[in-house]
Amino acid sequence: MNKILIIDDEESILTALTFALEDTYEVSTFTDPEAALTLLESESFHLCLLDLRIGTIDGIEILKRIKGIQPSIEIIMITAYGSIESSVHALQSGAFSYITKPIDINELQLNLDRAVRYKHLNSQVEYLSKELEGKYRYRELIGSSKAMQPVYRMIDKVKDVDSTILITGQSGTGKELVVRAIHFSGKRQKGPLQIINCAAIPEPLLESELFGYEKGAFTGAISSKPGKFEIAQGGTIFLDEIGDMPQPLQVKLLRVLQSKKISRLGSNTTINLDVRVIAATNMDLAQAIVEKTFREDLYFRINVIQIQLPPLSQRKEDIPLLVAHYIRRFNTEQGLNVQQFTREALSRLAIYNYPGNIRELINIIEYSMVMSSGSEVDVEDLPENIKSSSLNFSPDQHEVSLRPFVGLSMRELEEKFINETLKFLNGHRRKTAETLGISERNLRYRLNSEKNPDQET
Repeated sequence: MNKILIIDDEESILTALTFALEDTYEVSTFTDPEAALTLLESESFHLCLLDLRIGTIDGIEILKRIKGIQPSIEIIMITAYGSIESSVHALQSGAFSYITKPIDINELQLNLDRAVRYKHLNSQVEYLSKELEGKYRYRELIGSSKAMQPVYRMIDKVKDVDSTILITGQSGTGKELVVRAIHFSGKRQKGPLQIINCAAIPEPLLESELFGYEKGAFTGAISSKPGKFEIAQGGTIFLDEIGDMPQPLQVKLLRVLQSKKISRLGSNTTINLDVRVIAATNMDLAQAIVEKTFREDLYFRINVIQIQLPPLSQRKEDIPLLVAHYIRRFNTEQGLNVQQFTREALSRLAIYNYPGNIRELINIIEYSMVMSSGSEVDVEDLPENIKSSSLNFSPDQHEVSLRPFVGLSMRELEEKFINETLKFLNGHRRKTAETLGISERNLRYRLNSEKNPDQET
């Protein structure tokens, strides 16, 4: 149960608020701010209701002292002296929100629910940020989701062996980051890491880039040059987009992997290799084999150990962690001062499906931070396609989707809507409550009411 501290110089208000909140919160009340501050030194609270004027004491000063003791506590100011100036001052001093006397309990409860959700989100981001330096981070490979755990286990298993590895997954899922994680956490970390994109270099140049050449080997070879394999001695070579490698080079690569030797173009001298080979592709190599564009024998040679990377759509619970990391990165790179994304903005990020995967999310984060004019990124700062992602229906789709609901009572309609939202979010009750704009307690109540309709009066 969340703990709330209430400081007000009117005993009647403390009594009324205790009566209204004690079923939902663990309530402590004080008329003396100094006594409340003393308690805060030894006991943690989630929320605080604080009068703006406590006798002759300025509530803003008390607010600052509270934040100095417990920075994470969310404070809602209450006052009979409502004004724009005082509310702005309170918010600038660290208050979460501001309500006036006489207190509307429904308005108060709404503010408290929002503060709890906001605090929970901040706590989650803070926790996830700390995890960046822990077991869920291999340099820039970030995520704590269930879908990422097999990836981390594989990295731990293969980082100190020399077996050839094939990394598969959609474009933008972070295949190069997995390679860096394997290389820099394993026994070859002190050796070089050489990366070559097989799809980005024309065939005549790709061969010389991989194997090197001697002076005079071809027109323009005015001096000898080692290839990527030779430079990677004692370390790792990463062959990205290997599915796009031309077939003549596939034959030569197969020979190198079998013999563990290379020869520069224009040379008869062989060089023994001490290199770990990691390849990656977003191509269906099995289909490429059927279509005769990729050699089956090479496939079996590079696919000794396979690591399959999940798309971002299957690990959306990692989005807050990724956002927290890239906020820090872009604050440094771009000279920004963004502290966080609002709950609403994060919810909108969670709805989008990310055909471009993490690469697309990174671009969205950078764009939104640049567009933000304050310390928070809100929905209006997001790209247009993200802002409209949950509203992406045509009028005809609205009409079709509403037909099954015609004739239902409001109670039946609400029940169906809640269940469909819960189903869409894979049974995650907290996310369902946030999406519907209600508290988890309210959601539990409604779900229980569906199971036991006679309990409602």
